[in-house]
Amino acid sequence: MNLNDLEKIRVEKIERMRAAGIEPYPTRTEVSHSTAGAVDLFTQAEAAGGTDPVEVTVGGRLRSMRLMGKIFFAHIEDGAGRLQLFMRVNELGEEGMERFRNDFDLGDFVQATGSMFRTRSGEISLHVKAFKMLAKAITPLPAAKDEVVDGQVVRHATLTDAETRYRQRYADLAVNAEVRDVFRARAKTVKAVRDFLDNLGFLEVETPILQPIYGGAAARPFVTHHNQLKQDLYLRISFELYLKRLLVGMLDRVYEIGRDFRNEGVSFKHNPEFTQIEFYMAYADYYKVMEITEQMVSYAAQQVTGGMVIQFGEHTIDLTPPWRRLTLRDGILETSGIDIDAHLTDESLAEAMHAKGIKTKPGASRGKLIDALLSDYLEPTLVQPTFLYNYPRDISPLAKSKPENPQVVERFEGYVACMELCNAFTELNDPLDQEQRFLEMGRDYESEDEERHPMDEDYLRAMSYGMPPCGGFGMGMDRLTMLLANRHTIREVLLFPHLRSEE
Repeated sequence: MNLNDLEKIRVEKIERMRAAGIEPYPTRTEVSHSTAGAVDLFTQAEAAGGTDPVEVTVGGRLRSMRLMGKIFFAHIEDGAGRLQLFMRVNELGEEGMERFRNDFDLGDFVQATGSMFRTRSGEISLHVKAFKMLAKAITPLPAAKDEVVDGQVVRHATLTDAETRYRQRYADLAVNAEVRDVFRARAKTVKAVRDFLDNLGFLEVETPILQPIYGGAAARPFVTHHNQLKQDLYLRISFELYLKRLLVGMLDRVYEIGRDFRNEGVSFKHNPEFTQIEFYMAYADYYKVMEITEQMVSYAAQQVTGGMVIQFGEHTIDLTPPWRRLTLRDGILETSGIDIDAHLTDESLAEAMHAKGIKTKPGASRGKLIDALLSDYLEPTLVQPTFLYNYPRDISPLAKSKPENPQVVERFEGYVACMELCNAFTELNDPLDQEQRFLEMGRDYESEDEERHPMDEDYLRAMSYGMPPCGGFGMGMDRLTMLLANRHTIREVLLFPHLRSEE
């Protein structure tokens, strides 16, 4: 380790402790209660009118220290909360007080034994009778701020630099309690979605992450190589084609929560590795899936935030069902002034966009032009939860066409806070139509196009055994967590987001 001057001083303290026969990284601890557990035990005894002392042993990281003559005040923090330590020379002796003063630093993990009491200011504290080091922190916690408490300067560790927070999430979690709360909210979000689907009779399953053919979405995959099989494999970009195979196998309601990998750009709402929920339901269409979606998201909001009305930045958002339903055609017409149904060819729609002063990519298909209008004009207006439905066929190769219009498919996307939250279809279950869609995708996209959907012969073979009518759904759990935790970048809800190398 390349140590700086402060770290060298702490290493000297480790050596001094060991020379005195004190191990700074002991194998055993005697912790009996969490900080919150100790407080609860004391308040219960206090409420019952008990007179016996409440004796506990707690452990945690030193977060603040202040000396007042022959008395030490400190705060320790563990995963459950924070507790003040009260130490004085009467119990610990001059030697003990000197050892604490000289050998202990902010960030150290310590153990303290004593009796619980209330200070004159009413703060529940631990009157320390004995203490020991549990783990000496060599590297000081990042940054620090001074706060005046009762006329004394108290030094608290803190960390605000975003780059450091993401690269050193362990330090971020150590000093920022609100960050720990975000990831508790994330865990609650995943649990809520899982509980909701379980209660509807869905079966949770696992499908391959390494796949010989990637599919189920429009994205560039990560490629790896299996040495024994001498075969290139792809990290999955979606669970879809495997989950729908299970419908063929008579598992009527299935879902998976897991990692997907897409070798594409990074932004405030994109990360190459992300968590997704997908479910597939036999005998359902996209209208039924809309109902399940709004119920599931509102249920998750209740479990995580306590209600269906949430705050996201400057917006107050009401997730209470039913959500607004808006056709893609009407939404684009309202926001851009272009009626996509009046322009049924690539060239016609491009000309209409040029007439409005909208730049287009040369040779872009009608579907991609519609997607651009959605992203640039309609999406920024969708603050309250909205289902956009009825999408162009050429950008939805796995969705069933509308009976009255084969060029439009039964697909919806859910938007909240100007952000796409989910995507769903009435799933295509005609193997001959599906094969034709794959062939069209092969013609419409160049071989190196990252959105090109490859032919999957085994999936077609599965469909040929008969796939029941079904509805399918996909949602990024990271974006749902962003919404419910009021975080505006995906990096805030990923423990270890992908970053460029430090150099």
